Parts: sequence; C-alpha cells; structure tokens
Amino acid sequence: MKTRSNYWQLLPYIRPQWQTISKGFVGILGYVLATLTLINLAGKLAVPFGQGNVVAIAQIAAICGVVFLVRGFFQSVQDIYMAQAALRVAFNLRKQVYAHLQKLNLSYFETAKAGDLSYRLTEDVDRVGEVINKLFHDFIPCVLQLLAIPIYMIYLNWQLTLATVIVAPLMGILIGWFGERLQKYSRRSQNRVSGLSAILTEVFSGIRLVQAFAAENYEIARFSREAERSLKAKYSAERLKAIQIPIVGFLEALSALSLLMVGAWQISQRNLSVGEFFSYLAAAALLIDPIGHTTNNYNEFKQGEASVDRVFELMAIQPTVVEKQNAIALPLVNGKVEYRHVCFAYKPGEPVLKDINLLALPGEAIALVGSSGAGKTTFVNLLPRFYDPESGSILIDGVDIQDVTLHSLRRQIGIVPQETIMFSGTIAQNIAFGQDSFEMSAVEEAAKIANAHQFISQLPEGYQTWVGERGVNLSGGQRQRIAIARAVLLNPQILILDEATSALDSESEALVQEALERLMQDRTVFIIAHRLSTVRRCDRILVLEQGQIVESGTHEELLALERRYAKFYTQQFS
Repeated sequence: MKTRSNYWQLLPYIRPQWQTISKGFVGILGYVLATLTLINLAGKLAVPFGQGNVVAIAQIAAICGVVFLVRGFFQSVQDIYMAQAALRVAFNLRKQVYAHLQKLNLSYFETAKAGDLSYRLTEDVDRVGEVINKLFHDFIPCVLQLLAIPIYMIYLNWQLTLATVIVAPLMGILIGWFGERLQKYSRRSQNRVSGLSAILTEVFSGIRLVQAFAAENYEIARFSREAERSLKAKYSAERLKAIQIPIVGFLEALSALSLLMVGAWQISQRNLSVGEFFSYLAAAALLIDPIGHTTNNYNEFKQGEASVDRVFELMAIQPTVVEKQNAIALPLVNGKVEYRHVCFAYKPGEPVLKDINLLALPGEAIALVGSSGAGKTTFVNLLPRFYDPESGSILIDGVDIQDVTLHSLRRQIGIVPQETIMFSGTIAQNIAFGQDSFEMSAVEEAAKIANAHQFISQLPEGYQTWVGERGVNLSGGQRQRIAIARAVLLNPQILILDEATSALDSESEALVQEALERLMQDRTVFIIAHRLSTVRRCDRILVLEQGQIVESGTHEELLALERRYAKFYTQQFS
C-alpha cells in the first residue's frame, strides 16, 4: 500500500521556481491582510448603521472600497506569479518525462501503447499543471485565510468560534474519505481514457487495413466497449462528488445555525457587542468561500494524484541499456566489427543467439540469411546497442561498444530499414533527420546518390515539400530512397540494410538497389535479405538457424556445399 503521495516527487520541479513563487506569496499575504481589514471594518459599520449615520457609513464604505481595490491588486499579483510558476513546472516535467522516454530501450516501446504514452505526456501532465496552479493560487490562500480568520474570531469570542468549528473534525473526516475514493475512481477513469487513446492511435495508423478487411463495425464495437467502460468509471467519480456536496453543505448549515444561536445568547449575556457580532458574522461569511474552495481543491488534488502517479510511473522505468559513467566517445572508425561469443535472449531460458563469433573487416559486405525467427534482426540490433548481449562482447576497431557513449556509437552506424519512417516536416528535414543544422547542397548531393533528386525536383516545392504524417503522400520506393539519402548524409562507416528492397516493385527496386550499391562502397555493410538475388555479390553470406551461424561463405561457395543456403536458393528460383 502506498504511504506517501507522489506529489512529493514534484518538489525538484517546484524548487527552481522559488523566486516566482515568493512574489506570488507576497500577493497572498497582502490578500489575506486585506481580508482581515474588511472583517474589522464590517464590525465598525454596526453602530452608525443602527444610528442611521449616513456620513459615517459612507466614510467606512469608501475605506472598504479602497481595501477591496488593494485586495484585488494583491489577488492579481498572486494569480499571475503562481500561474507562471505552475506552467513552468508542468513544462519542465513534460520535457523531463519526454527526455526520459528517449532513453528507454526498444524492448519497452515494443510492448508500450503509443496512445497511452501520448495521453500521459499531454493530458496527465496538463492535469498535474492544473493541480499545481490550484495549489499555488487558490489552495494556499484559502488555507491561510482558514488559519488567520479563525484566530481573529477566537480573539473576538472563543465561545462563538467553538460553536462555528464544532463540526469541522467531522467535515475533515468526510472530505478525506471522499477524496481517497475519488482518487481511485479518477485513476480508473484516466486508465480507461488512455485505453481509448491507444485504440484511436492503432486504428487511425492502420485505417487502410481496417477498410481492406471491412472491419469498420468490428472496430466501432471495440471502441464502444472501451468508451462504455470509460463512461462508467467517470460516472462513478461524478456520482461520488454529487453525494459529497449536499452532506458537506448540511454540515456547513448546521455550523451557521449554531453560530446564530450562540451569538444571540452571548449578546444577551453582554459578553459580546452588536458591532463585534457584525464583525464576527463577516468573518464567518468570509470563511464560507475558502472552506468551499478547500473542499473542492482537495477533491481535485486527489483526482490529480492519479495523474501524478501515472506520470511518475514512466519516470520509474529504467533503461536496460545504459552508458558506463566513464564511457568515452568512439573515434572515427574504419569499420572492423567483431562478435566474440555473443549470446542473447529476450526471455530467460529462450536463447535467440547462441555463441556468435564473427570478424567483419573494413569495407566487407556481409549478408545474413535464414528463416524467420533465426535471429538475423537481433544480430544487427546488438551492434548499435538497441539491446545488450547476455554474454560475450562486440567490438568496433578493437573497442568494446559498451565502453563508448551511445551517441558516438550510433552516429557512426547507418540503418536503412525495410519500412522507412517519415516525420512531419519537409523532405529536406527528413533527409537531414537528427541534425540541428545542415547545408542544402549536402542534402541535394545525398539525394542524387540515393536516386531521389529527380523525383524530389518534380514535386511542387522541391526539397521544401511538406511530408504528410508517416509520408503517406510518397510511394514506397520514394520513401526508401529518402531513407538511403538520410544514411548517405550521415556518412557512416558501418551500414545496416534491413530488408531494404523486399516491399518494392521491380522498377523501384532497381532504383533503390543502384542507390544502395553506391551507398555501400568502402563501408562495412550488414544486409538482412529474404531475396537472395540481392546478396549474391556480398563478400560473405552467413546462414543463421536457431540463433547459430551454420554456414558461411560466398554465394558460389555456399551453392557448392548443397546444404541450407543452396536449399533456400533453389526454393526461391525453382
């Protein structure tokens, strides 16, 4: 069971805003002092009011007007500075969470739901910001009023104060009870909304498949079921709040009635003057608003705590691939790659790679072939440290890749995937992806090498053409050539080609293959391919089976062996 609120984890984000918060706190103090002044002035109205002294009433009313203006000024000061601090806290939190997610490994994102992550980074962080804003500019002023006004009330008459606050402990217990349950219901509701967001992300990204399989009704039903669960979770929270309001209202009314009865008795006993009672009534009236606000704020804090929990759940996830504290920057490499007794498993007891040994010389092109699940993609994913091997080591130019920084390692390894990912932005920005500044001449040169310059030049705005989400307004061959241009501009010494032509038509494949051959020149290249026609000219072909290298040689040598590679080749070209 959780014993400490995650709100405490926000302190490192709140602390840097202390100067802004201090300015807002000055506004809070001014606001509370002005409120106490108004209470005192209310008592002074009693005597002239009873005497019908219009002049005295007007004078006191004029002073009250000035105090109201001063009070409003201080309220503006507190609201402005506290809102600024709260927004800055939410901004820094969102940035920190996003930066933390960037450090997590591929294994996490392979199981995480994109819609859920988006919801936590947007809606949940916004909710945290709203709660902090409420805390700064509403809750703290109300708490100060709830401290200052009762002290003044005790000064006036302690018996009346006792009658006023006699039901306060019961109200506190009820508010706490309702708040705990609101937190539980709110967390359930936010998880449901997060699930809805995940479904929307899945469906909109795969809408072509949905329509191709005529699965619209199936998806509508699935969305409706999740939306129904979300509705029920939200309704539970709203129903609880609806029950709470009249109960707390009844207790407030009971407190007011007690005040009137004891006040009348105190006046009859001459323990209290009419003016003091006026002042006391004004104080009690001014207590109603902060009590209501504090109750509502507490409910919102408990609801917001669910968002805080969900945000810090992400921050608690630790990457499994981490840099050493004394990691060095990998110098410019020649491209010698060595696998030494490398073993890897995604799940304990289920090895994917077993005792892999390989020496790839600079400029050598090595193809990886084998059936699905043989370990080809895992083999190359270990090189840029998307995962770390369970045992063994991988070296580049004799340097263990676990001894170098991830940035310096990955900037020297280019990857051309089977399905190119495009980001919102111009074509030039997509080619120069990951680079803060770039020369257009270099981008164009990279596009020419990738056989992309011609089709880009024919677009309405050329290299400044805006690419739609995921690049849907470009063909597969065009996206793949942009991916090659991206790798050319990076100019890596080591290159990974992951099924780079498997999904293309023959014309696009020819253009892409020509571009790849230019890109591969004088680089160490690892090629994953199901189409064996693309690997014939490789310096070496590795055949993987059940996580082991079972054959190694050139195309001709492996055909001559008449074993697994020859069988694959015959199956494809028979």
